[in-house]
Amino acid sequence: MKLHDPQPNPGSHRPPRRVGRGHGSGRGKTAGRGTKGQKSRAGSGIPAWFEGGQTPLHVRTPKLHGFKNRFRVEYDGVNLGRLAGAAAGTLITPDVLRHDRIVRDRKTRPMPIKILGGGDAPNGVTVHAHAFTRSALEKLAAAGSTAQLISWPDGLPVDADQPDRAAPEAAESRNEATSDAPDQAEGDEPADEAQNGSDA
Repeated sequence: MKLHDPQPNPGSHRPPRRVGRGHGSGRGKTAGRGTKGQKSRAGSGIPAWFEGGQTPLHVRTPKLHGFKNRFRVEYDGVNLGRLAGAAAGTLITPDVLRHDRIVRDRKTRPMPIKILGGGDAPNGVTVHAHAFTRSALEKLAAAGSTAQLISWPDGLPVDADQPDRAAPEAAESRNEATSDAPDQAEGDEPADEAQNGSDA
């Protein structure tokens, strides 16, 4: 085999199309561009977004104003006033609210339940929900009712007191550490004064 022997694969290199070379070539005269019109002229490049003069797609679509949180959680809100008719000792869960049509039964897109503080709280009931407002918790506590946080979408009980307990303990330990430091400094001052007195 010599240097002139290797050849490209058949069909991998096609000769360029020769246009405007007479009638016999099949692409003479107008060279495949048709008769007249914008696309037949030289230098008539039309941008890809051009739609014939109508408002193009990138102008018709709305702009992205602001910020949309992808992780935002939407709740079905229920005011306490809608639960006021519950008897003492009743257990109110999201399933009960859906069964009684207090909230919509969203089968295709279920949503967590949030208890709001509107209206009077029922007396002596236990409410299971995925979130509570501060006013709702205060009204339930004043009415002798219990508010139990549950997880979403499992519906398991969530102990909301643990983080609150851990924070005061850490704060107390920091306060004790800061309160001990001034005592040591005050105890060092008399020692320095005593040493100065002995030198005199």
